[in-house]
Amino acid sequence: MLTIATANVNGIRAAFRRGMGDWLDERKPDVLLLQEVRAPQEMVGDFLSPDLWDLAHAACEIKGRAGVAIASRLPMSAIRIGLDQGVPVNTGRWVEADLELPDGEPLTVVSTYIHSGTVGTPSMAEKYLFLDLVTARLAELRAGGGRVVVAGDVNIAHRNADIKNWKGNLKAAGFLPEERAYLDRWFAGGWVDLGRRFGGEGPGPYTWWSWRGQSYANDAGWRIDYQLASPALAEVARTVEVDRAPTYEERWSDHAPVVVTYEV
Repeated sequence: MLTIATANVNGIRAAFRRGMGDWLDERKPDVLLLQEVRAPQEMVGDFLSPDLWDLAHAACEIKGRAGVAIASRLPMSAIRIGLDQGVPVNTGRWVEADLELPDGEPLTVVSTYIHSGTVGTPSMAEKYLFLDLVTARLAELRAGGGRVVVAGDVNIAHRNADIKNWKGNLKAAGFLPEERAYLDRWFAGGWVDLGRRFGGEGPGPYTWWSWRGQSYANDAGWRIDYQLASPALAEVARTVEVDRAPTYEERWSDHAPVVVTYEV
């Protein structure tokens, strides 16, 4: 069994200070896909020792922002960083690696952090531009026909079942029809949303809750963290779990990890 976990850590230093290390010791994932790392390469290695993990990290050019990483107990044979194509605002949002499975078959893993965006600001144009780049890359990865998982904080809730207060967010970034249409295209292209496949019709399970107010206590969340599998990989997915902390005080991020086991 292969365990892959994805988590927006909301800053790796803060996450480990709040208890991420204990979760990691208990879960023992084979592959860890991180978003919002917000740290330089050498600091990532302080928390995820290169003696234990093969590491791939795409830092953001803007200090203290974004950043994605892959930590793997399986050896990496190739690393590819970024979809920027000359657009520096997108740095620290995409990293992919080819891993070597025990049976000799390759597995491509991607960690991505898509912009949150704010309606009426340039950040929404940046989000749509990056979504176009992601869509093109997903088509390329699917055309290869192999085992691929694309995971991370997509910052889009796909359906009403993916957000508690969907009626109140119909005009909010993260739930706009134009954003949700990108996910429609990805799924129509063959990508499998494992969270929904294993989570039933919902509502939830949610993966993000605001730090403020009673959102966590009332489970008023959004499902915006995904593991999207190619058909070849989706066939061997066995379990999907959202590691929601028992209490607000035990959270080490405003996101909960999404953990999938695959029989490979």
